[in-house]
Amino acid sequence: MTARLLEGIPTLGDLEVDGRRVFLRADLNVPLSGDRVLDDLRIASSLPTLRELLGRGASVVMASHLGRPSGSGDPSTSMAPVAQRLRELLGHDVVLATDVAGPDAIARAAALGAGQVLLLENLRWEPGETKGDVGFAKRLAALADRYVDDAFGAAHRAHASISGVPALIPGAAGLLLARELDVLGRLRDDPARPYVAVLGGAKVSDKLIVLERLLERVDVLAVGGAMASTFLLAEGISVGTSRVEADQAGEVGRLVAAARARGVEVILPEDVVVAPEFSRDAPALTVDVRDFPADQMSLDIGPRTTARIAAAVAGAGAVFWNGPMGVSEWPSFAAGTRGVAQALSTSPGFTVVGGGDSAAAVRAFGFAELIDHVSTGGGASLELLEGRALPGVEALRTTPRTAPDAPLRSS
Repeated sequence: MTARLLEGIPTLGDLEVDGRRVFLRADLNVPLSGDRVLDDLRIASSLPTLRELLGRGASVVMASHLGRPSGSGDPSTSMAPVAQRLRELLGHDVVLATDVAGPDAIARAAALGAGQVLLLENLRWEPGETKGDVGFAKRLAALADRYVDDAFGAAHRAHASISGVPALIPGAAGLLLARELDVLGRLRDDPARPYVAVLGGAKVSDKLIVLERLLERVDVLAVGGAMASTFLLAEGISVGTSRVEADQAGEVGRLVAAARARGVEVILPEDVVVAPEFSRDAPALTVDVRDFPADQMSLDIGPRTTARIAAAVAGAGAVFWNGPMGVSEWPSFAAGTRGVAQALSTSPGFTVVGGGDSAAAVRAFGFAELIDHVSTGGGASLELLEGRALPGVEALRTTPRTAPDAPLRSS
């Protein structure tokens, strides 16, 4: 079970932090509208580890990436809105450095006393972050005595703050990272039966490997979203002007045929909601897939398909869902995603939503609290279920267990 994933990885209880300065790598990469945080799931998910560190007498240097900066100092990717929301949720002062590992960050980190929090500016303002630069990792490690990784959403990246810093100072998995490994490890290695996977989103090519791995493990696979059009094409069904990856249809057909031969139930759309163009206000029409209009595109699964997926989820021992069933941010094309989310919320099985747009959807529809686990990492959760080693996890297996240091003086 999960012991294989967590074996050899220090967790928060293994790390001596009293009087130490701790570098907390969190995933605070949240959607913004100007200076407003649109979805604070990742910020809220970082709080248990942060509060435990503060409660155990540590001072904390917190760091995260945010978006895709155009360069150092890009104001649209400043951590300032994140710092403000973090202060509100934590109920505690959070100081924001004006740089990442420069003079301001160095001075502010050195002045931290027990129970104080410093947030660095956007890690990706420094090109050494995404390059995994050892020199940049050393600059980050010099800011602290201990390292805690709670950034599951970035654990599949071999970046300086993810795999470089824990090679230099003693590190451990935070509460969130340990929980993600526990939950997803259970699904990967020993899921309750029947095991139902629901996959959606735009491109089947992004999920071919995880699709193949899941089809080796699941009892039921349900497919929605734009990627379902490629599955329908592989079945010989015309999908009008829908987005398809025709070059993937042969591989998809092979995988589905092999799965069915093993007794896996594959649920594909029977009906879809179509529109003449990709537009929020386009007129929506529900049609049987066998009567797909040549001049229309699919933007959601239909009610019969939603009901069939919901029935599979209702009888499941475990459910993994990644990817919306349609353009769920547009009301006319959100019913399929909402219906799947509601089905997970009432399922007696162990339910997991695999991050990304599906995680945002269950929160927007108000079902997140009724689902057993909403992951903070879309790409990381898929790579873990594929069976890949995550750089952030592997780095903790070999992190130094001891290092010379001196407890910080409270100021």
